[in-house]
Amino acid sequence: MARTLPLLSASALYALRGGFLVRPFVIALALGAAGALLTELEERVPAISALVPSVLFPSHDDPPVAQAILTDIATSIMTVVSIVFAILLMTLTLASTQFSPRILISFIRDRVTQWTLGIFLGTFSYCIAALPATRSLPQPFVPVATVTGAMVLAMVSVGWLIYFIHHISNAIGVNHIVDRIRRETELVIDELMPEKWRALPADTADRAWPDAGETVIRSRFSGYIRFVQIERLRSLAAAYRVCLRVERRVGHFVPEGVALIRVSRGDRVTPERALRLLAAIDIGPTRTMQQDVEFGIVQIVDIALRAISPAVNDPTTAISCVDQLSCILIRWLGRLPPSGHYYHPPHVLRLVVPWIDFTGLLDLAFEQIRHYAVADAAVSLRLMRALGDIASTTDALPIRHALETRGRQVLEGCTGHLQNGDLARLTQRLARLEAGIAQEDRVRDGGPRH
Repeated sequence: MARTLPLLSASALYALRGGFLVRPFVIALALGAAGALLTELEERVPAISALVPSVLFPSHDDPPVAQAILTDIATSIMTVVSIVFAILLMTLTLASTQFSPRILISFIRDRVTQWTLGIFLGTFSYCIAALPATRSLPQPFVPVATVTGAMVLAMVSVGWLIYFIHHISNAIGVNHIVDRIRRETELVIDELMPEKWRALPADTADRAWPDAGETVIRSRFSGYIRFVQIERLRSLAAAYRVCLRVERRVGHFVPEGVALIRVSRGDRVTPERALRLLAAIDIGPTRTMQQDVEFGIVQIVDIALRAISPAVNDPTTAISCVDQLSCILIRWLGRLPPSGHYYHPPHVLRLVVPWIDFTGLLDLAFEQIRHYAVADAAVSLRLMRALGDIASTTDALPIRHALETRGRQVLEGCTGHLQNGDLARLTQRLARLEAGIAQEDRVRDGGPRH
C-alpha cells in the first residue's frame, strides 16, 4: 500500500522519539563525520595541533602512540557496549517476565538508553574515522587535536556509563515503569485532545450518515491501526464529495480483507482513490502510543493483574497501578473529548472516526482489576478511593453516577470474600462517594459537563 508523505513523516517522527534505529544512528554518524573532518582540517591547518598543550598530549610527533590510543579507545568502547547491552537485554527479559512483555516498548523509547548507545557508537566511529589519517609514511602526521578529542570522548563515555547504570537500575523499578507509562499516556491525551474542557453550545451540525450508494473499502493488510491521518481523510472526502466512516478504533486489530472504511456514494471512489484513502491509515504488527490512549492503560492493567495474581501476590504494585490509572482518567476528564465527526465545509459531514469514551476507558482501566481483586482488601480499598478521587474532579453527573455504580460493583464483588472489618471500611468509602454525588445533585445548577 502506497503511503502519503505526511503519514511517512508522522511515522518517522515517532521513530525518532522512540526506538534504537534513528537517534543512535544519527549520533554515531555525526561523531564519525566530526572525526573525519577534524583530521582533514588539522592536516590542512597544522597550527590547530599546536593549540593542544603538550601536557594533554605529549607525543605530538609519534604516530604509533596516536594509533595505539585510537585503537585502544575503539576496542574498549565496543567491548563495553557488548557487555553492558547484553546485561541490559537480560534485565529487560526478566522485567518483562515479571511485569508485562509490553513494557519493552517503554524501555526502547527511553532516551537515556538511546543516547548511551549513540555516544558509545559515536566514540567508536570517531576513532575509526580518525585512525586512517594517523600515519608514519610517506610523511608522518599526528592529528593531535583529533586524538585529544577521542580521549575526551572516552572520559565522557566513562562518566555516561556510570550515569546509565544508575538510570537503568532505577528504570527497572515497577513504580518508575508505571509512572513512565502514565506520563507517555498523558502526552498522547494532550496531543489527541489539546483543548481544555469548557462548556460548549449545543451541536446543531447534521450527523446523519448519507447511506446512498454505500460501499466499503477493505484492508489490504492485517495488523493494528496505529495512526489515522484525520486531516488527510477529511480533505480527500471533500475532494471526492463523499462521506467516510472508519470502522474500527485506533489500536484495534484489522484482518486483511475486512471492511476498514465505509464510503457513501461509493461510485465516486475509484480503485486509485481507495488506495489513497487506505494510505492515510497506518497499520502495523504492533500497537504504538501515537494515538492509542488505550494501549497505555492496557500496559498498566497488565502489570496490576500480574501483581495481584496468586503466583506473585504483590498488592503494593497493584495499588501503584490503580493510582496511576486514576491520574490518566482525571487527565482525560480535563480535556474536550474528540467528537469523532469532522466536517468540510461546516455542517457537511465528511468523516466519522470512532474514539473510546470515558465509560469505555473506565471499564478498561478498572474492571479487570476489580474482578481479580475481590479477595484483596488493600487493592479494593484503593480502587474505591480512586473512584472518589476521579468523581471529585468532575461535575458531570452522568460520569459521577457511573463512578458510583462502579463503586457498588466493587463492594458487591468483595462481599463474601473479605472479613467484616474490611467490608465496613469499603462501605464507608462507598458512602462518602455516594454522599458527594448526592450533594452535587442538590446543588446542581447546570447541564452535564460531558
